[in-house]
Amino acid sequence: NLSAALGKRLRLLGLQDFPCGLGSWNKSRFTARTSSPRSWTGQEEALPLGEESPGALMELLRDQHSPWTLPPDCSPQDQHLREMAVLTPELIRGSSVFQFFKSLRIVGKEVEEVDKGLLQLEQLEELILSTNHISRITSANLPGTLKVLELCCNAVADLQDLCTQPPPELQHLGLGYNRLCSQWQDKFLTADFWPNLISLDLSFNNLTDLLGLVSQLATLQKLRILVLQGNPLTLIPTYRGFLVDSLPKLSVLDDIHVGSEERQKFLGLAGQPELVRSEARVVVSVGAIKGVPDPSALQQLEDGSKFPVITYSYCVMYEF
Repeated sequence: NLSAALGKRLRLLGLQDFPCGLGSWNKSRFTARTSSPRSWTGQEEALPLGEESPGALMELLRDQHSPWTLPPDCSPQDQHLREMAVLTPELIRGSSVFQFFKSLRIVGKEVEEVDKGLLQLEQLEELILSTNHISRITSANLPGTLKVLELCCNAVADLQDLCTQPPPELQHLGLGYNRLCSQWQDKFLTADFWPNLISLDLSFNNLTDLLGLVSQLATLQKLRILVLQGNPLTLIPTYRGFLVDSLPKLSVLDDIHVGSEERQKFLGLAGQPELVRSEARVVVSVGAIKGVPDPSALQQLEDGSKFPVITYSYCVMYEF
């Protein structure tokens, strides 16, 4: 689950181990006899034998040749947490470390479940869970402070659990490369669930009902960025024009800016739903077929040949 992946990431950061945390390397700065720990002012002081100055410990974190430097995929937040673990380690001991998370990125870690342990991150605003194995996500396990939720490249097929108690301030919802189908999402993409949504990514799913989808998206008054490319409904000839005219506040559609000239071009198309036909025509041209002998080459016989003519024929099937 997600809590296990987060715990593994915290262990990777080593917030309680040298050069971070409390230990013999900084004992005099955090003694029990001191009423309040001394903060580092940037000035070096005389230190007991075996201890390191805050500056020296910070250098071990920042030097790219240091054995304690972070891996390249770590975020600026990870670096900030480690620096806090050097300067004020008493603030991030135990569960108190969760209060400093505003962004969490767990990508490609085979996470299958978003459990309630995530609720410990009470200040979390951005949650990136791309390229995992999540099929269902329960909104009750998401912090209400979330503004960005990215679930690209998972196995989400149903939004019902996500819409039970969705984060009220969510501004971006990323559901690209999942398994969403039109018949299961006929009521979950409206302002009743996402009143502050600005950006929505539904690319590369199996959405086919353009009219039904537009009727929902039209309720999202703050929606400015929409990505639908890769869905079957984008094959409809009037797809882009109908969306541009139906959603007048949209600024970007499928990574292409929607300008005033385009709006004028498709003006009035939203009032002609009969033009949005639930069908599409695809023309496939086969340039060459390899591995099949040419029948004409086998039938080249000399004039006046007394041998019987042998006809060769082949059936080639193309599955689409």
